[in-house]
Amino acid sequence: MDRRNFVSMGALVTGAAAILRGTKASGQAQPRANLQGQTPSVRAREILPGQPAVVTPNGVTLPWRIIDGVKVAHMVAEEFEHEFAPGLRARVWGYNGHTPGPTIEAIEGDRLRIYVTNHLPEFTTVHWHGLILACGQDGVSGLTQRPIPPGETYVYEFDLRYPGTYMYHPHYDEMTQIAMGMHGMFIVHPRRLRGPRVDRDFVLMTHEWKIDAGARRPNPNAMADFNVLTFNSKSFPATSPLVVGRGERVRIRLGNLSPMDHHPIHIHGVNFKLTATDGGYVPESAQHPETTQLVQTGSAKVIEMVFEESGDWAMHCHMTHHGMMQMGHNAPNTVGARTGTLDRRMSRVMPDFMTMGATGMGGMGEMPMPVPANSLPMRGGPGRYHYIDMGGMFTVVKVRDRVDGTEAQAQGWYEFPEGTVSGPADPARMAADGVTVPTRGR
Repeated sequence: MDRRNFVSMGALVTGAAAILRGTKASGQAQPRANLQGQTPSVRAREILPGQPAVVTPNGVTLPWRIIDGVKVAHMVAEEFEHEFAPGLRARVWGYNGHTPGPTIEAIEGDRLRIYVTNHLPEFTTVHWHGLILACGQDGVSGLTQRPIPPGETYVYEFDLRYPGTYMYHPHYDEMTQIAMGMHGMFIVHPRRLRGPRVDRDFVLMTHEWKIDAGARRPNPNAMADFNVLTFNSKSFPATSPLVVGRGERVRIRLGNLSPMDHHPIHIHGVNFKLTATDGGYVPESAQHPETTQLVQTGSAKVIEMVFEESGDWAMHCHMTHHGMMQMGHNAPNTVGARTGTLDRRMSRVMPDFMTMGATGMGGMGEMPMPVPANSLPMRGGPGRYHYIDMGGMFTVVKVRDRVDGTEAQAQGWYEFPEGTVSGPADPARMAADGVTVPTRGR
């Protein structure tokens, strides 16, 4: 069953039975004068002087051991159960029990030795996407190495010549293995910092999955109509927020190894500049402000920004179907249809009958309608003032005057100052401003 048929399963889409209850970001921008002294008290640990360690929301960082001056790590390619959001779990493939795999974080000039054990039912390799290294370490099955057989361990060893934001993924049966969740970010910090110092550094991998209702595994054969969209393999409301301080400089590294789609990532409340890609740094003369960054399949983009305003700011893919959970799209268009007679007649045999879509689809996620097992059609999550009817590739950037590092702050909603939240208009003020409400339907 594809995404277009999801909601129609077991019911008429036009009348599904439901229980109706109830400073600008820039390469040179500095915080405004009134933000001085607002520097948050809790900072990330530094991997180098002036360089905070990268944070992978909902993820982990690969641990190292240093042996005779070489950084040594171990990655295990394996299958495991993963929760995309409460109510949706599946058996996926990844590394060390995680999808995306652990973020690899190292420093320009390091020599790495990475052991890769294959616990998959088929061959695999690891390709170090974007890195410049000896051809025999590039991880392309058949071309540069023999594939790693199930049960065996191979070793990759190379020097990190250039700093940058890279990725890694298999180069054997990519269609299956990447679609099943095998991908990760690879960060190489420069020995000498470039550009303005950042206070927070995050990595987010975008991805798309096809998980049929009730299925135990993603479908790697999908080439369109993906129905689960994720940041770091989580869908909202399971996505961890990015907690930052007002006036801090923030770097977000975006990677995309989705099987087919590009993702225009939009952040509210700020603008930013593209400072690097997986190909290298963007010269300052070529940087320009944006509020949406297109992250093409197979690419990584690095953006930097300074939030001037505190609050809970949305961050999401601007392809509208990527900011939602599983949904059926093969339904007739009922927007604007007059369905009163239909509803009355159908209620004689189905007391809880209601027509879907005649007045739009907002609020459907709040309704406790029966759905297939292990599925989350049209689900979002609770918000500060109302249900947030977005899901999928959606998260929140929580900007605070002071960051205390507590879980309560990470999960709590922003407390808006009195009088700053949009609400019902005052009729007297409307009259004074010469505002009249036209007759409905004109």
